[in-house]
Order: sequence, then C-alpha cells, then structure tokens
Amino acid sequence: MNLTDTSGNTIISVVDQFDYSTQNQTYNENFIEWRKNKDNPYAFNFRLDSRESVFVEGKGFENKSFSKVERDCISRIMNIAGIAMLIWVLIDNIISKIAISVFDILGFDLHTSFFSTGLYGGSVEVVTALVATSFIKVFVPAIYLHKKLKMPRRVEYMSTLNHASDLLGTLCMTMAVSTVTCLPNIYTNRTMLVVNYFKSINTDVSIWNQEQFVVYTIFDIIILSIISELLFRGAIFNALRQFGDIFAIIVTSVISGLLVQDFRELPAAILISAIASVGMLRSGTILTAILVQVCFKMYRLALVLFEGNSPDGIFLRRNTFMLVIFIIGAAGVMLLYLFKRNKHEHRMAEFKSDYTMKQRIAMAFKSFPVPAVACLCLIAAFINLFF
Repeated sequence: MNLTDTSGNTIISVVDQFDYSTQNQTYNENFIEWRKNKDNPYAFNFRLDSRESVFVEGKGFENKSFSKVERDCISRIMNIAGIAMLIWVLIDNIISKIAISVFDILGFDLHTSFFSTGLYGGSVEVVTALVATSFIKVFVPAIYLHKKLKMPRRVEYMSTLNHASDLLGTLCMTMAVSTVTCLPNIYTNRTMLVVNYFKSINTDVSIWNQEQFVVYTIFDIIILSIISELLFRGAIFNALRQFGDIFAIIVTSVISGLLVQDFRELPAAILISAIASVGMLRSGTILTAILVQVCFKMYRLALVLFEGNSPDGIFLRRNTFMLVIFIIGAAGVMLLYLFKRNKHEHRMAEFKSDYTMKQRIAMAFKSFPVPAVACLCLIAAFINLFF
C-alpha cells in the first residue's frame, strides 16, 4: 500500500485512509472505533511514522512492516473463520448423526446413516431433527464469531436502508440468477428429500395439510435464512471488508459455497451469496441479504412443488414458471438500472495494498485451519455424489 499524506502530517493511519462512504455515519464511527482499538487482534490499524521510513537501495523509502501486519491480520481473521467452518462441518456430519443414533437406540422413531443426508422415521421426529440440526450448525459458529470479533451491533449488522431501489434491484437479480443456476441442477438435495418424505407418509394427503411440513418450510425459508445471513454477512464479512469490499465478497461467498458440501449446489450457493453481499452493501442493510436467501429458497421449493403437483393440462408448468421468473427478474434489473443510473453512484470500499487481490485471497485460504476444513467439505461433497 502506498501510504501518502498531502497535509504534511508525519503520522499516517491506514484506518483514516480507508473509504467509509458506502455506509451511514453511525456505522462509520463505530467501525473506526472498533478498528482503532489497539487491543483488538482482528483490526487492521497499522500506523506509519514517515520519519521512520527506511531507504532500500533500488526501491526507495518504504516501510517493511506494513505487509507483515496486513498478512498477520488476515491470517488471524481467517483462523477464527476456519474454526467456525469446522464447527459447522462437525455438527452437520458427525455430532448430529451421533445424536440421532443415540435417540434411535433410546427408542425414538428416527434413523440416519453417516454416509447419507437423509433422515427416516416419524414425521415429528424427522422435522425436529432437521430443525435442530440446521439451527445449531449455523447458530453456534455465528455466536463463536460474535464473541471472538467483539464488534458493536451497529458494525456487525448493517441496519440502515439507504437505497430502497437497490434492495428491489437485488431481488430482481436474485430471480434471474436463480433461474440460470437451477438449469443444471433444478432440485436441491435437501428440498427434494424433504418433499418426497412427506409425500410418502400419506399419498392421499397434500403435503400442505401436514403440519410438520409447514413448520419445516417456514423454518427453512425464513428462520434459517435469517440466522445464515447473520453468520455470513455479519461479523466475519465486516472484519474482512477492512481489506476491501470485493475481498470480503469473494471470501465469504466461497466459504458459503464450501459449507453446502454438495458439488451440484456449490455454484448457486456462491452466486447467491455474492448477490446477497453486493445487495447489502448497495442498499445499506442486511435485510436485503436475508430477502435474497428467502427469495432463492422459495423459488427452489416452487420448482419441486410444480413438478410434483401440477396436472398435465395446466399451463404454468415448471419450464414456463422458470421462464416467467427469469423475464420478470431480468426486466426488473434493466428498468431499475435505467431509472436510477443518474440518481446516485455507489462505490465499493477499496483497499490499496502491496499484495494483489489474487495474493490476498490465496493468503486467506492458506490460513490454518481453512485448507483442512475446505478439504473436509470437498470430501463430504464427493460422498454426496454417490450416496
């Protein structure tokens, strides 16, 4: 990073040079205060005294410690991100299955396999297990990150809607992207398993007449979307955006894609996560990211229900539905762009560094234990291809 100062000051702060104009003033003040805390190991608050610069032959005056401070801070943040990922994977693949096996032994009508994502048994038991497992695997890592990073609430969660048009535009983009990402893999593994399970319980009863299915659907679409976005677009995102918004978007999107642990769903998870991040930054509120997840999950569920419940003569079948949603989404994005292109200009928070973006991303994903957890996620994805 080229730390320069045109005012003649000898002390130059990387925090003061960062562009905070993308959020409201309250957020900016709290973010700066969090970053300037010298006892905060996860804040990149490097300061340079220009009088202490060292002359290096062939390179001129430079301060060698800046790159090391940046690298160490990224490594510390990614270390706790990796631990949070590990907690997610362990709960999802091992702890939850051990708990279900224990309940099975105790006589509950609940069964599973360590090499399968499916659950079998009574509807109440299955829904309870699905809800509990999904909630705990997201909630525990979110609490862990919250406790470690110690961010003020106004910094951890962006809460001020600056541009309603950007919120609407993000939802339109979600509709269009959902259609495109669903073309190679129309149904998610979990959604299809749940719908087929409830259909098999009583073939003469609509799944919407089964209370457990309604409870699970509300939880998955609304509650799980909220806590998932509080995790991915909360403390970890704001800690990473010290090194630029693009960097934070890429890293958190890849993390969310890996944690899906399914190659068929990975591209959609990464794209939807990226859209949620950009939408949150442009609109100013995490509510946008939550609505993106809700919209995407409702679309996926609708595809399954249309395919399974539509009579042969109905006009609005699956392919027509997908086309209509894509047209509405694409048209909405175009109209909103034409309407507001001269209204306001949004800029991503930028960060100038001695490292390129590629080097910083590589640095992030080489930080222990992220590579090990990523390998576990890929192994789980391979297993899901065959079981």
